[in-house]
Amino acid sequence: MTLPDDPSAIAWRLEVEDHDAGIDEITDLVAALREQVPADTVRALVIGEWGESYERALPIEPLIEAAGEWTGLRGVFLADLTYEQCEISWLTHGDITGLLAAYPSLEVLRVRGAQGLRLEPIRHTGLRELRFETGGLPAGVVRAVGACDLPALHRLDLWLGRKDYGGDASAEDLAGVLSGAGLPALRHLAACNAEIADAVAAAVATAPVVPRLEVLDLSMGTLTEEGAKALLAGQPLTHLARLDLHHHYLSEEMAASVVAALPGVRVDLADAQIADEHDGTLYYYTEVGE
Repeated sequence: MTLPDDPSAIAWRLEVEDHDAGIDEITDLVAALREQVPADTVRALVIGEWGESYERALPIEPLIEAAGEWTGLRGVFLADLTYEQCEISWLTHGDITGLLAAYPSLEVLRVRGAQGLRLEPIRHTGLRELRFETGGLPAGVVRAVGACDLPALHRLDLWLGRKDYGGDASAEDLAGVLSGAGLPALRHLAACNAEIADAVAAAVATAPVVPRLEVLDLSMGTLTEEGAKALLAGQPLTHLARLDLHHHYLSEEMAASVVAALPGVRVDLADAQIADEHDGTLYYYTEVGE
Protein backbone atom coordinates (compact mmCIF):
# COMPACT_ATOMS: atom_id res chain seq x y z
CA MET A 1 0.00 0.00 0.00
CA THR A 2 1.26 3.47 -0.92
CA LEU A 3 0.20 6.01 1.67
CA PRO A 4 -0.84 9.54 0.68
CA ASP A 5 1.24 12.44 1.95
CA ASP A 6 -1.37 13.10 4.64
CA PRO A 7 -3.25 9.90 5.56
CA SER A 8 -5.43 11.81 8.01
CA ALA A 9 -6.95 13.87 5.19
CA ILE A 10 -8.80 10.98 3.57
CA ALA A 11 -11.53 8.50 4.41
CA TRP A 12 -10.36 4.91 4.21
CA ARG A 13 -12.75 2.65 2.27
CA LEU A 14 -12.79 -1.05 3.12
CA GLU A 15 -14.56 -3.28 0.62
CA VAL A 16 -14.20 -6.83 -0.65
CA GLU A 17 -14.22 -7.30 -4.42
CA ASP A 18 -16.36 -10.43 -4.51
CA HIS A 19 -19.99 -10.18 -3.40
CA ASP A 20 -19.87 -13.87 -2.47
CA ALA A 21 -16.69 -13.52 -0.44
CA GLY A 22 -16.54 -14.98 3.03
CA ILE A 23 -17.30 -12.78 5.99
CA ASP A 24 -13.70 -13.00 7.21
CA GLU A 25 -12.39 -10.94 4.31
CA ILE A 26 -13.61 -7.64 5.72
CA THR A 27 -12.00 -8.60 9.03
CA ASP A 28 -8.73 -9.12 7.16
CA LEU A 29 -9.05 -5.68 5.58
CA VAL A 30 -9.44 -4.07 8.98
CA ALA A 31 -6.37 -5.95 10.16
CA ALA A 32 -4.40 -4.76 7.12
CA LEU A 33 -5.41 -1.15 7.77
CA ARG A 34 -4.25 -1.45 11.37
CA GLU A 35 -0.92 -2.85 10.25
CA GLN A 36 -0.15 -0.50 7.37
CA VAL A 37 -1.58 2.90 8.33
CA PRO A 38 -0.44 4.88 11.37
CA ALA A 39 -3.24 4.55 13.91
CA ASP A 40 -3.34 8.23 14.79
CA THR A 41 -4.07 9.18 11.15
CA VAL A 42 -7.24 7.10 10.79
CA ARG A 43 -9.96 9.75 10.96
CA ALA A 44 -12.76 8.36 8.76
CA LEU A 45 -13.86 4.90 7.65
CA VAL A 46 -16.27 3.82 4.93
CA ILE A 47 -17.32 0.17 4.89
CA GLY A 48 -18.55 -1.01 1.51
CA GLU A 49 -19.29 -4.56 0.33
CA TRP A 50 -18.38 -7.10 3.00
CA GLY A 51 -19.55 -10.28 1.25
CA GLU A 52 -23.01 -11.80 1.52
CA SER A 53 -24.31 -8.42 2.66
CA TYR A 54 -27.92 -9.52 2.27
CA GLU A 55 -27.42 -12.67 4.36
CA ARG A 56 -24.87 -11.84 7.05
CA ALA A 57 -24.68 -8.83 9.33
CA LEU A 58 -21.86 -6.40 8.73
CA PRO A 59 -19.21 -7.38 11.29
CA ILE A 60 -18.39 -4.37 13.47
CA GLU A 61 -16.39 -6.37 16.04
CA PRO A 62 -13.08 -5.75 14.19
CA LEU A 63 -13.78 -2.00 14.33
CA ILE A 64 -14.53 -2.21 18.04
CA GLU A 65 -11.31 -4.13 18.64
CA ALA A 66 -9.33 -1.35 16.95
CA ALA A 67 -10.81 1.39 19.14
CA GLY A 68 -7.82 1.49 21.47
CA GLU A 69 -5.58 2.38 18.52
CA TRP A 70 -7.91 4.52 16.38
CA THR A 71 -8.37 7.23 18.97
CA GLY A 72 -8.63 9.88 16.25
CA LEU A 73 -11.52 8.23 14.40
CA ARG A 74 -14.28 10.77 13.92
CA GLY A 75 -16.47 9.46 11.09
CA VAL A 76 -17.87 6.03 10.16
CA PHE A 77 -20.18 5.08 7.27
CA LEU A 78 -21.52 1.53 7.48
CA ALA A 79 -22.74 -0.23 4.31
CA ASP A 80 -21.94 2.29 1.59
CA LEU A 81 -23.30 0.12 -1.23
CA THR A 82 -25.21 1.06 -4.36
CA TYR A 83 -28.39 -0.72 -5.42
CA GLU A 84 -26.39 -2.56 -8.12
CA GLN A 85 -24.47 -4.22 -5.29
CA CYS A 86 -27.39 -4.80 -2.93
CA GLU A 87 -30.85 -3.29 -2.51
CA ILE A 88 -30.95 -0.97 0.49
CA SER A 89 -33.60 -3.00 2.33
CA TRP A 90 -31.57 -6.20 1.98
CA LEU A 91 -28.51 -4.80 3.75
CA THR A 92 -28.08 -6.67 7.02
CA HIS A 93 -26.78 -5.32 10.32
CA GLY A 94 -26.73 -6.31 13.96
CA ASP A 95 -26.47 -4.32 17.18
CA ILE A 96 -24.40 -1.19 16.55
CA THR A 97 -24.46 0.07 20.15
CA GLY A 98 -21.00 -1.32 20.83
CA LEU A 99 -19.47 0.80 18.08
CA LEU A 100 -20.70 4.01 19.70
CA ALA A 101 -19.56 2.82 23.13
CA ALA A 102 -16.09 2.00 21.81
CA TYR A 103 -15.57 5.41 20.19
CA PRO A 104 -16.65 8.16 22.60
CA SER A 105 -15.05 10.80 20.36
CA LEU A 106 -16.87 9.72 17.20
CA GLU A 107 -18.62 12.68 15.60
CA VAL A 108 -20.41 11.22 12.57
CA LEU A 109 -22.14 7.85 12.17
CA ARG A 110 -24.06 6.99 9.03
CA VAL A 111 -25.75 3.64 8.48
CA ARG A 112 -27.32 2.43 5.24
CA GLY A 113 -29.84 -0.41 5.44
CA ALA A 114 -31.69 -1.70 8.47
CA GLN A 115 -32.43 -5.41 8.18
CA GLY A 116 -31.65 -6.81 11.63
CA LEU A 117 -30.48 -3.41 12.86
CA ARG A 118 -30.53 -2.88 16.61
CA LEU A 119 -29.57 -0.07 18.94
CA GLU A 120 -29.76 0.31 22.70
CA PRO A 121 -30.16 3.71 24.41
CA ILE A 122 -26.73 5.17 25.11
CA ARG A 123 -25.10 8.39 26.26
CA HIS A 124 -22.55 9.67 23.77
CA THR A 125 -21.07 13.13 24.24
CA GLY A 126 -19.13 13.38 20.96
CA LEU A 127 -21.66 12.50 18.27
CA ARG A 128 -22.71 15.46 16.11
CA GLU A 129 -24.42 13.67 13.21
CA LEU A 130 -26.43 10.44 13.18
CA ARG A 131 -28.01 9.22 9.94
CA PHE A 132 -30.00 6.09 9.10
CA GLU A 133 -30.67 5.64 5.38
CA THR A 134 -33.26 2.89 5.02
CA GLY A 135 -36.24 1.64 3.12
CA GLY A 136 -37.72 0.65 6.46
CA LEU A 137 -36.36 1.64 9.89
CA PRO A 138 -37.42 -0.65 12.77
CA ALA A 139 -39.52 0.94 15.49
CA GLY A 140 -37.10 -0.32 18.12
CA VAL A 141 -34.28 1.71 16.62
CA VAL A 142 -36.46 4.82 16.43
CA ARG A 143 -37.42 4.47 20.09
CA ALA A 144 -33.81 3.83 21.09
CA VAL A 145 -32.61 7.00 19.37
CA GLY A 146 -35.26 8.95 21.25
CA ALA A 147 -34.08 7.42 24.53
CA CYS A 148 -30.40 8.23 23.91
CA ASP A 149 -28.60 11.09 25.62
CA LEU A 150 -26.74 12.86 22.79
CA PRO A 151 -25.86 16.34 24.06
CA ALA A 152 -23.72 17.32 21.04
CA LEU A 153 -25.96 15.95 18.27
CA HIS A 154 -26.60 18.67 15.72
CA ARG A 155 -28.13 16.61 12.90
CA LEU A 156 -30.39 13.55 12.96
CA ASP A 157 -31.69 11.82 9.83
CA LEU A 158 -34.23 9.02 10.11
CA TRP A 159 -35.42 7.45 6.85
CA LEU A 160 -38.52 5.77 8.27
CA GLY A 161 -39.53 3.89 5.14
CA ARG A 162 -42.31 1.43 4.56
CA LYS A 163 -43.84 -1.30 6.68
CA ASP A 164 -43.33 -3.97 4.02
CA TYR A 165 -39.58 -3.28 4.20
CA GLY A 166 -39.37 -3.27 8.01
CA GLY A 167 -40.40 0.33 8.67
CA ASP A 168 -42.91 -0.45 11.39
CA ALA A 169 -42.47 2.74 13.43
CA SER A 170 -45.52 4.83 14.28
CA ALA A 171 -45.64 8.54 15.01
CA GLU A 172 -45.84 7.58 18.70
CA ASP A 173 -42.46 5.86 18.40
CA LEU A 174 -40.98 9.26 17.48
CA ALA A 175 -42.09 10.78 20.79
CA GLY A 176 -38.64 10.63 22.37
CA VAL A 177 -36.99 12.30 19.40
CA LEU A 178 -39.70 14.95 19.05
CA SER A 179 -39.52 15.79 22.75
CA GLY A 180 -35.90 16.82 22.22
CA ALA A 181 -35.11 15.82 25.81
CA GLY A 182 -31.88 14.02 25.00
CA LEU A 183 -31.02 16.21 22.01
CA PRO A 184 -30.39 19.73 23.33
CA ALA A 185 -28.10 20.74 20.42
CA LEU A 186 -30.31 19.41 17.61
CA ARG A 187 -30.76 21.88 14.77
CA HIS A 188 -31.44 19.64 11.74
CA LEU A 189 -34.08 16.93 11.96
CA ALA A 190 -35.16 14.62 9.15
CA ALA A 191 -38.06 12.25 9.71
CA CYS A 192 -38.34 11.46 6.05
CA ASN A 193 -38.97 8.78 3.42
CA ALA A 194 -42.01 7.95 5.52
CA GLU A 195 -45.05 5.95 4.55
CA ILE A 196 -46.66 7.57 7.61
CA ALA A 197 -45.72 11.09 6.50
CA ASP A 198 -49.11 12.60 7.38
CA ALA A 199 -48.98 11.21 10.91
CA VAL A 200 -45.38 12.43 11.29
CA ALA A 201 -46.40 15.91 10.13
CA ALA A 202 -49.24 15.99 12.67
CA ALA A 203 -46.84 14.95 15.46
CA VAL A 204 -44.25 17.52 14.40
CA ALA A 205 -46.92 20.24 14.51
CA THR A 206 -46.84 20.19 18.31
CA ALA A 207 -43.38 18.75 18.95
CA PRO A 208 -41.27 20.51 21.63
CA VAL A 209 -38.07 20.05 19.59
CA VAL A 210 -39.28 22.13 16.63
CA PRO A 211 -38.66 25.68 17.96
CA ARG A 212 -34.93 25.01 18.20
CA LEU A 213 -34.61 23.59 14.67
CA GLU A 214 -33.09 25.36 11.70
CA VAL A 215 -33.90 22.63 9.18
CA LEU A 216 -36.94 20.35 9.17
CA ASP A 217 -36.97 17.58 6.58
CA LEU A 218 -40.19 15.65 5.92
CA SER A 219 -39.26 14.84 2.33
CA MET A 220 -39.24 11.64 0.25
CA GLY A 221 -42.48 10.37 1.75
CA THR A 222 -46.22 10.27 1.17
CA LEU A 223 -47.19 13.70 2.47
CA THR A 224 -50.73 14.62 1.36
CA GLU A 225 -53.11 17.53 1.91
CA GLU A 226 -54.00 16.10 5.33
CA GLY A 227 -50.43 16.23 6.57
CA ALA A 228 -49.74 19.67 5.14
CA LYS A 229 -52.87 21.09 6.77
CA ALA A 230 -51.85 19.63 10.13
CA LEU A 231 -48.38 21.11 9.77
CA LEU A 232 -49.70 24.57 8.99
CA ALA A 233 -52.28 24.42 11.79
CA GLY A 234 -49.61 23.67 14.37
CA GLN A 235 -46.88 25.75 15.95
CA PRO A 236 -45.14 28.47 13.91
CA LEU A 237 -42.47 27.33 11.49
CA THR A 238 -41.36 30.75 10.30
CA HIS A 239 -38.13 30.50 12.32
CA LEU A 240 -36.86 27.70 10.07
CA ALA A 241 -34.14 28.36 7.53
CA ARG A 242 -35.35 25.45 5.40
CA LEU A 243 -38.34 23.12 5.19
CA ASP A 244 -37.77 20.17 2.88
CA LEU A 245 -40.95 18.55 1.53
CA HIS A 246 -39.70 17.32 -1.82
CA HIS A 247 -41.32 14.15 -3.19
CA HIS A 248 -44.85 14.85 -1.95
CA TYR A 249 -48.49 14.33 -2.94
CA LEU A 250 -49.74 17.90 -2.56
CA SER A 251 -51.86 19.77 -5.03
CA GLU A 252 -50.45 22.92 -6.59
CA GLU A 253 -52.86 24.95 -4.48
CA MET A 254 -51.73 23.37 -1.23
CA ALA A 255 -48.08 23.69 -2.16
CA ALA A 256 -48.65 27.40 -2.80
CA SER A 257 -50.37 27.73 0.58
CA VAL A 258 -47.38 26.22 2.36
CA VAL A 259 -44.99 28.65 0.67
CA ALA A 260 -47.26 31.62 1.39
CA ALA A 261 -47.53 30.69 5.06
CA LEU A 262 -43.75 30.61 5.52
CA PRO A 263 -42.25 33.84 4.20
CA GLY A 264 -38.47 33.83 4.49
CA VAL A 265 -38.27 30.04 4.74
CA ARG A 266 -36.68 28.10 1.89
CA VAL A 267 -39.36 25.52 1.14
CA ASP A 268 -38.45 22.64 -1.17
CA LEU A 269 -41.57 21.32 -2.89
CA ALA A 270 -39.87 19.72 -5.87
CA ASP A 271 -40.78 16.33 -7.31
CA ALA A 272 -44.56 16.40 -6.87
CA GLN A 273 -46.10 12.94 -7.14
CA ILE A 274 -49.46 11.62 -8.31
CA ALA A 275 -51.00 8.66 -6.51
CA ASP A 276 -51.41 5.45 -8.50
CA GLU A 277 -54.97 4.22 -8.77
CA HIS A 278 -55.89 0.56 -9.15
CA ASP A 279 -59.45 -0.71 -8.86
CA GLY A 280 -60.54 2.45 -7.10
CA THR A 281 -57.74 2.39 -4.52
CA LEU A 282 -55.04 5.07 -4.35
CA TYR A 283 -51.45 4.02 -3.68
CA TYR A 284 -48.75 6.31 -2.33
CA TYR A 285 -45.06 5.43 -2.36
CA THR A 286 -41.96 6.62 -0.55
CA GLU A 287 -38.99 7.62 -2.66
CA VAL A 288 -36.83 4.79 -1.29
CA GLY A 289 -38.22 1.32 -0.61
CA GLU A 290 -36.57 -1.91 -1.63
